[in-house]
Amino acid sequence: MKIISMIPARYSASRFPGKLMQDLGGKTVIRRTYEATVATNLFDDVIVVTDSPIIYNEIVDNGGKAMMSRKEHECGSDRIAEAVEDLDIDIVINVQGDEPFTEEASLRKLIEAFKNDVNNEIDLASLMVHITQEEEINSPNTVKVIVDQNNFALYFSRSPIPYHRDKNVPIKYFKHKGVYAFRKQAILDFYRLPMLPLEASEKIECIRYLEYGKKIKMIETSVEGIEIDTPEDLERAKKIWK
Repeated sequence: MKIISMIPARYSASRFPGKLMQDLGGKTVIRRTYEATVATNLFDDVIVVTDSPIIYNEIVDNGGKAMMSRKEHECGSDRIAEAVEDLDIDIVINVQGDEPFTEEASLRKLIEAFKNDVNNEIDLASLMVHITQEEEINSPNTVKVIVDQNNFALYFSRSPIPYHRDKNVPIKYFKHKGVYAFRKQAILDFYRLPMLPLEASEKIECIRYLEYGKKIKMIETSVEGIEIDTPEDLERAKKIWK
């Protein structure tokens, strides 16, 4: 089984333009993410795929591997699908470019899910973290996920799901952590299938898989890390890095 990691990296970002080139402990955020992913020693290859010559040069000039996208893409999955279409691989793991605290244990769990999937039921796997803070549960910036008894995703939403109508029923809320592992065919299918209304409404790309009947295995992890979406996130990351 050949397993690679792809790190999709856009220079522009609506909430924090140029965030991947910001300094984090003497290196850029994207370089920190790339080096953390390589350091796990889990992959046959690690490649940054980007639309930006600035990011491409940052990785290549520091001894890393990068590819330039040929087309403009609306999401990271589309960017990865274009990049892997002609590669001889089985599994590709999407590590977000703004996740410099990427660590081995969670990624290993994703890989093990596929190795243990003897019936090839899993189209893709992703991570979820148990959350308890009301502010985070209610925040539209936090994508929540609900799962079935076998931890296959039922739905993702920016709204609090499930709605806790009966307070006597104990409920756990899970945050979706944006690290994905795909079978190659699943991500190529995603690339070719049009966006449907639920995905368009929530702006959550993995809903497309559910709308077309794909199965997403969710893996619980206790490692939340920091996604650098805002300048405030970067300041928190700097404190943790120190």
